Amino acid sequence: MLEFATQQPAAETFADRTLQIVNDAALALMISVGHRTKLFDVMATRSGWSAVDLAEAAGLNERYVREWLGAMVTGGVVSFDARAQRYTLPADHAACLTRAASPNNVAVTMQWISVLGAAEDAVVEAFLHGRGVPYSAYPRFHEVMAEESQQTVVEGLLTHILPLAPGLEARLHEGIDVLDVACGSGRAIQTLAQRFPESRFTGIDFSAEAISAAHGETAARHLANASFVKGDVAELPWAAAFDLVTAFDAIHDQAKPSRVLKRIYQALRPGGVLLMQDILGHTHLEDNVGQPLAPFLYTISCLHCMSVSLAAGGPGLGAMWGRERAVEMIVAAGFPDVRVETLPHDPLNYYYIAVKPR
Repeated sequence: MLEFATQQPAAETFADRTLQIVNDAALALMISVGHRTKLFDVMATRSGWSAVDLAEAAGLNERYVREWLGAMVTGGVVSFDARAQRYTLPADHAACLTRAASPNNVAVTMQWISVLGAAEDAVVEAFLHGRGVPYSAYPRFHEVMAEESQQTVVEGLLTHILPLAPGLEARLHEGIDVLDVACGSGRAIQTLAQRFPESRFTGIDFSAEAISAAHGETAARHLANASFVKGDVAELPWAAAFDLVTAFDAIHDQAKPSRVLKRIYQALRPGGVLLMQDILGHTHLEDNVGQPLAPFLYTISCLHCMSVSLAAGGPGLGAMWGRERAVEMIVAAGFPDVRVETLPHDPLNYYYIAVKPR
């Protein structure tokens, strides 16, 4: 193999890249472990840890911590003083890997590698039968999605996302009716309900697990103006009942995305606003070449978004259905115009704003 690579420099270069891919994939898994065990958070509190002290401070087994540190040191994530046998998480690395760094904690996103990997066998089978893979095949999906949404949606909801719709914040202070479709565990609604006590908030999601979590957190926070419904967002039971409908990273996964958008249009009152977040990508592959996160987004799409839609009998739009198709479908639902924005805190998503005519 080495002789072949030497004769063909391009092959040698690609072989080197594949080795880097293997290393980076392994590091992604170990960074996920570091996040889940809170090792990064503990390490960031000071420098110069021994493996024993770190394990004790984190409440973990020293042997596992020591092996994890081996991956972190050789991967360039953690620095190591060999003479003193001490480990340090550099401050500039902590700024990307700790909970205190949110919404810039990339360790949250690393969890998707293991979540998606757990469903790999089922997805491989789906390559043969084409019927997709159900949500039940993805362990921890709702937990990780809630963490991801906390960073991309909740952290910037009041300061960045709401201002995309002029006058919306003032209306929320006065008191309006808001619906969040595919609301998950309800973090966005809870944030809005606390900030705008005069408005009324409803969340709907098909997942009993997510709705149960939403009810629990809402009760713990004593939010009387927020409620949650388990139901199919393609069959919204409301007509002209809401002034604002939000859909955060939700439409492309649906079994009936066109119907969902039409039901959203019908659920809005005249002058009502659709505020939708969805993946930052284009409909045509050639337009996504060079997008830094495109390989990750296509992987998410193939291993989850497209597959869960197909499993439910849907079209399998996938995460990379793209801005062009999204705009086309929003207009087809009845909205005469769609504005598309990006936000500096969120490199993964577009934001779509559409208003129902009065």
